[in-house]
Amino acid sequence: MDTSTRKWATFTICLLVAIVPNIDLTALNQAVPHLSADLRPSSTQILWIADAYGFVLAGLLITMGGVGDRVGHKRLLLIGTVVFAAASALTAYAPTAELLIAARALLGAAGATLMPSCLSLIRRAFTDPKERTMAVGAFGGAGGLAVGLGPVIGGALLDRFWWGSVFMINVPIMVVAFLAGSVFLTESRNPVPGRLDLLSVPLSVAGVLGLVYAVKEAAAHGPDEIRVYVPAAAGALALAAFLVRQTRLDRPLIDVRLFRNPAFSGSVGTNMFAMFALVAQSLIFSLFFQLALGWSPLKAGLAGLPGAVGAVIGGAALAPPLITALGRARTVAAGMLVAASGFTFFLTIGLNTSYWVMVAGMLMSGIGMGMGLTVTSDTVLASVPKERSGAASAISETATELGGALGMAVLGSVLNAVYRGVLDLPATVPAPAAATARDSIGAALQTAGNLPADVAAQVGAAARDAFVDGMHAALLCSAVFAALVAGFALVTLRNVPKVIPEVEEPDLVTAA
Repeated sequence: MDTSTRKWATFTICLLVAIVPNIDLTALNQAVPHLSADLRPSSTQILWIADAYGFVLAGLLITMGGVGDRVGHKRLLLIGTVVFAAASALTAYAPTAELLIAARALLGAAGATLMPSCLSLIRRAFTDPKERTMAVGAFGGAGGLAVGLGPVIGGALLDRFWWGSVFMINVPIMVVAFLAGSVFLTESRNPVPGRLDLLSVPLSVAGVLGLVYAVKEAAAHGPDEIRVYVPAAAGALALAAFLVRQTRLDRPLIDVRLFRNPAFSGSVGTNMFAMFALVAQSLIFSLFFQLALGWSPLKAGLAGLPGAVGAVIGGAALAPPLITALGRARTVAAGMLVAASGFTFFLTIGLNTSYWVMVAGMLMSGIGMGMGLTVTSDTVLASVPKERSGAASAISETATELGGALGMAVLGSVLNAVYRGVLDLPATVPAPAAATARDSIGAALQTAGNLPADVAAQVGAAARDAFVDGMHAALLCSAVFAALVAGFALVTLRNVPKVIPEVEEPDLVTAA
């Protein structure tokens, strides 16, 4: 088999593997009402059904990146596809909420093997810098498109089948990926990996899980809670102990010396801060379309696709030539400024605004984020030795998870605070109903259903207007933060060359 065929086969397989978890992540949101009616989970169990996947995924990314560098990313990817397919079937047919949560956690563990392995295999397959940038851009853009397609596919399946169908579609896709990967993929590993330090694994898992859990709890219950302080402190201590231990190992799970490289540290930081600005957008628009405008889940899913299409355009089509023309720092900064302009554009949107006005804003923010995140993701891979690409991509993915969790917590809190502050309910609404209505727009609309028709209409209108004000505040924060990220990228990436020289393992050791 010639090199070109194997290279593009590797890209196609990795693309197939990577889009499934992204579709699965957002399709679950569509399935929650259906599985709730079937399994009768408590409110706490519903939260765990939604969060178990992300918690385990975030906690294991660093570990799995290091494991892949040691045992081989092809082998780890194939194992991951098998486990992901099996866990998907278990999830689809889970008879109780407890088993569903366990199956979702297993899905997260399998998902943690996939992304670092995919990026490492692409790094090895594409040796030409321009081709690699294009491949990374298309790979990231397809992931964003999959997130947008999740609600569409989920809505279409739920119209015809039971809630488990949104998970069962993973099985044939992963079977195909396993069979094709067995034939076309070549192994990628560190030739002198060293032993896996068993103490580093639980420290990294505890550190990331503690911080992610604390952020999610702060978003749900406010920061002034012991349930936030304790996991945050435990996570910070565990991460500190983890980092100290890495500096004392001959072959650490992650080499903290990588952060001495401005290209690597600047790109990881930019990724994390950019996701802070971006991640809440999809949830905000989903709520806007479904609750404020009253659209169906399928229509709302289709309405959100332009942003994902913009990410593909910005990442695959625009980023590679712009690197040549402007350099990496300016391309990232330009992308973040375009995204900031898109977020600012959303401030003109109200309940009666034409959808096509929203399309323009979604395309701008998608194109800008696609440009920026493609360059930083490619820079992370290019600035480390091939043998460390799994660990490096895992660090980047973990930073992205943390940035997304922080963004959801902070921007969600901004939206909720403004919503509660400006909600103007009629004086005739009973005090208990008014208190419930102030929790969220969803709670307000449910409360309105139990009130007299004229009062219900006023409550619904007030809740929708207040939500739009909260949405504007959150998106304004996103715009400001994206502009700040542009400045951060200009400073941290200013000396990164357009074409990064190949980094060899001995050079990194000598430089340290």
